[in-house]
Amino acid sequence: MTDAPRRPGPWDPKPETPPVPGVSAATPGATPGTMPLDKGQNPVWAVISTLLLGGFVWWITGSWVIAVALVFGLFVHEYGHVLAMNRLGMGPARIYIIPFLGGLAKAQRGPRSEWDGVLVSLAGPAFGLLAAGPFFVGYFVQGSPAWLAGAFAIALINLVNLAPAPPLDGSKALGPVLARIHPALEWTTMLAIGAAVIAWGVTNGSFLFAAFLAIALIGHLRRGRWRPDGRRLSWPEAAASTALFLVTAAACVVVGVAALLPLGDGSPIEGLRQGGRMLGLSS
Repeated sequence: MTDAPRRPGPWDPKPETPPVPGVSAATPGATPGTMPLDKGQNPVWAVISTLLLGGFVWWITGSWVIAVALVFGLFVHEYGHVLAMNRLGMGPARIYIIPFLGGLAKAQRGPRSEWDGVLVSLAGPAFGLLAAGPFFVGYFVQGSPAWLAGAFAIALINLVNLAPAPPLDGSKALGPVLARIHPALEWTTMLAIGAAVIAWGVTNGSFLFAAFLAIALIGHLRRGRWRPDGRRLSWPEAAASTALFLVTAAACVVVGVAALLPLGDGSPIEGLRQGGRMLGLSS
């Protein structure tokens, strides 16, 4: 996930006094023309958050390999966002770990255009797939199916992140495209898919994940129909954004299927059943 400064929506609270350009009201000592840089997550809390997240996954799945895979995959995914943010002038970006839930990459400033925002959003899932490589190697070296389950988990979290539901990356990648067609299309799509993902989380017992998405969806609704700062997508950029989104999603599916086939002795359905069982998603 990513977090970048955005223009307030029509339902956001209005400041009582206009801010002075270049000065943060929450930061004493700021001088005009400068903005204090985000120093990032406290290292001690970052370690504690990472241990809590890894321990939570280990408790759910019963596999240290999958726990390592998800934590490692999370860092690689967020680092993909960081690389894109820094490359596009939004950095220096920072990674924050959220206990029990995941993480986000936070920029120092917003994207210069919606096209830049799309690239940042898709950089996480695309780069994050690289984390599956060591787990395929682990399977070929040791032959344990747990390594394949780890690779599948990495493909799965990157694919789920492409769902166009706030605050997932898919909402920032496809949102501008839908808004380019009509602002109401983005709003209703985010609402429908967000509600569906929340319902999926509840029915599968992922209550923490469902609650997290519900809070994000409510925040999205409170902000109303709004767009981030920066130049809007052109029609060619909207087409390119859609193509990049589909290519990234297809890559996630390919990596996931590559991990599932050996698990199911060549059957994707049986491999999906085995992978879901090892991830604690099915009995």
